[in-house]
Amino acid sequence: MPNTFLRRASHLREMSTQTRGKYYEELDVGDVYEHRPGRTVTEFDNTLWSLLSVNLQPLHLDAHYSAGTEFGQRLVNSMLTLSTVVGLQVHDLTLGTTVANLGFEEIAFPHPVFIGDTLYAETEVLDKRLSDSRDDSGIVTFEHRGHTQEGELVCECTRIALMLLQPEDE
Repeated sequence: MPNTFLRRASHLREMSTQTRGKYYEELDVGDVYEHRPGRTVTEFDNTLWSLLSVNLQPLHLDAHYSAGTEFGQRLVNSMLTLSTVVGLQVHDLTLGTTVANLGFEEIAFPHPVFIGDTLYAETEVLDKRLSDSRDDSGIVTFEHRGHTQEGELVCECTRIALMLLQPEDE
């Protein structure tokens, strides 16, 4: 019986596939990717993020204070919004294929995010070129856009990433 189990386990390992993002060659300028599922931001998420980042802004943490502002409620920390929007693309595009983020540019938050909003993201490939200093990588410029469940644009940013070239054996 143990031998049968070992044969089955070995067979399952051979059949499994590794999830990964896209290599440099698989990304084309102008392509737009929608990332699903979305992520609903909870009170816990917002409080934990704000406390871990030592952002004690009462707009994020104090319901009584926030009720008296123009928003009438707490705002989700914008850095949590940005991180979530960028994070939503990882599984589709950059899981295991990014060497490093080289920079973020033109970050905008055109509409607030509130506790209970669900964030959805899309990514457009804006530009790409081979690296001048590394023969195994290329530089890709992405634009990430985050929307709420109501389609309201809440975050937009440009990110430049160093992406791996596809290995010769794949």
